[in-house]
Amino acid sequence: MSNGKLLVVSGPSGVGKGTLLREVFRSSSLPLVFSVSATTRKSRQGEQHGVDYFFMDKEEFERRRLNGEFLECFEVYKGGDWYGTLQSQVDKHLNAGNWVVLEIDVKGASEVKRIRQEAITIFIEPESREVLQERLRGRGSENEDSLKRRLEQAEAELTRAKEYDHRIVNSDLVLATKHFCDLLKRIANV
Repeated sequence: MSNGKLLVVSGPSGVGKGTLLREVFRSSSLPLVFSVSATTRKSRQGEQHGVDYFFMDKEEFERRRLNGEFLECFEVYKGGDWYGTLQSQVDKHLNAGNWVVLEIDVKGASEVKRIRQEAITIFIEPESREVLQERLRGRGSENEDSLKRRLEQAEAELTRAKEYDHRIVNSDLVLATKHFCDLLKRIANV
């Protein structure tokens, strides 16, 4: 049995999960590794297979899904692309003693927790809904319809924060990073 841990991190779009996790990876002395998700969407310029995602066509993804190879997988927007976490990738890193970090949505987190009760779930929250809305608007990458959809999704996700083992408010990156790293140390008993 390995001493690796499975960490599931979720939070609404715009809360700063990616930035916070980069800082945690930089600051923590624990053997943290990102789980690389699989997707049916086309790769974007600069993205690498096996680094950013495991890019698959819909047929391969469906075959693997039916074979039970995914820890969790969901279609994003009806008729859209599929995203999922390959069990083989998670197990490979856990068996090597690593702490595997899955950055996934609340639906995927719920599925992982159902299958792997030992998974430690962490929800990243904004300091307020207003700040979250400002962050999303500040990106300048969303049209009004897309922004509205993201805000509705964020609201639904925020109502599920209480289902997580731990919650971290990302109002200040330095403090949130410290809080996250302190939490990891407590989990590791160091």
